[in-house]
Amino acid sequence: MKITKPKFWQKKNSLISFLLFPISFILQLLIAIKKKTSYEHSFKIPIVCIGNIYLGGTGKTPLSILVAQELIKHNKKPAVVKKYYREHFDEHALINNSIKNLFLDKQRHKAILEVEEQHLDIAILDDGFQDFSIKKNLNILCFNSKQLIGNGMTLPSGPLRESISSIKRAHIIMINGDRNEWFEKKIFNISNKIKIFYSKYTPTNINEFENKKLVAFAGIGNPDNFFHLLVENKLDLKKKISYPDHYRFSKVEIEQLVKDSEKNKLELITTEKDYFRIKNFGFKEIKYIKTKLEINNKDEFMNQILNLL
Repeated sequence: MKITKPKFWQKKNSLISFLLFPISFILQLLIAIKKKTSYEHSFKIPIVCIGNIYLGGTGKTPLSILVAQELIKHNKKPAVVKKYYREHFDEHALINNSIKNLFLDKQRHKAILEVEEQHLDIAILDDGFQDFSIKKNLNILCFNSKQLIGNGMTLPSGPLRESISSIKRAHIIMINGDRNEWFEKKIFNISNKIKIFYSKYTPTNINEFENKKLVAFAGIGNPDNFFHLLVENKLDLKKKISYPDHYRFSKVEIEQLVKDSEKNKLELITTEKDYFRIKNFGFKEIKYIKTKLEINNKDEFMNQILNLL
């Protein structure tokens, strides 16, 4: 979704949020109706959904890739399934660069049927927690510790696709970042059966950018998280530029970024996801941070999935 997240989404008791509340109420009513009226498709293979309720920037795709890679290590044949959106080609490229079994369709259940026809073992839904047409064997909800649930309100009053109570449909919560006991208590008040795991991104090529003056740009769900990662790793970040999630850069825009950075004797740096969006432009001046997703208690986490097979 190509939007820049408004600041009031992270603020409690915002006047704008309350003014928008009637629209939020109607949207949630429509979701409730959709849930009640959707036909639920069942499948022969296990379905693991890696989704979110906070809009964008929670790390669904990196976790989907990691899960698929770990399953391959266990001699399983996983597939990643995504609903087809043309503007999400960056995520498609990211997945295809890591694993080969990516299945796309405007209707997820049709993509899963294709997975079954290919005799693969398991389908990993990258997004789809709000798709009530698919029966899932395991629901994993992703959050980022810096945003969590924002102001706790649903779209457009806040950043949530569904109310916080929808957590009760999840089996696992994956929080990227630091531990948050307040949020853990909130989760367990909704359901004490949920398992909580933590993850973090570790840069693997940070040494390439040491002692360099940088300008960073990002068109992802939460660009500030990327900028924070750079500062946290003691890189000299002189300027940061944010774009909406899945932003489709033009060659002219990138040319201008390169010219401005050269003029100010700065080096351009971006995310891996953004790099896949612009690499065909052929600008060798632009580098990207490579990251590795690490999960605390990874074996325990993966056993929740392997037990389905």
